[in-house]
Amino acid sequence: MYRLKTSAAFDSAHFLAGYDGKCANIHGHCWKIEAEFSGEELQSEGQERGMLMDFSCIKKAVRALADSFDHTLIFEEGSLRPETVKALESENFSLTPVPYRPTAENFAKAFFDKLAADGLPVSVVRVYETQDNCAEYEVER
Repeated sequence: MYRLKTSAAFDSAHFLAGYDGKCANIHGHCWKIEAEFSGEELQSEGQERGMLMDFSCIKKAVRALADSFDHTLIFEEGSLRPETVKALESENFSLTPVPYRPTAENFAKAFFDKLAADGLPVSVVRVYETQDNCAEYEVER
């Protein structure tokens, strides 16, 4: 099995609605996405001969994911009052509603699903909330 790995980082804020603790408040992280791609066979001809795939392809995909969440407030749909969202939007704040609770675990699954939907041979996605703490989602073997 051949494996390739790349990563990208983004800074954003989030909060956990309905959580009894500090994470119920808006706070920020320097998130890191680390993705692994795997396959049994290398390309046998052409420009990518001897490669699983070109690193530039996976770097571009993971970077695009990170960029789409960079410097924004990520929140679960329905967790803020409509008037709060409207007020934040009127101040030109960047807001990113997601259909799940914005936890590292849910980001790992969502990012995995997006990379897989793009046709990439993703096998593992790790999302670091801090330098020391990450959540991982991988395809069952």
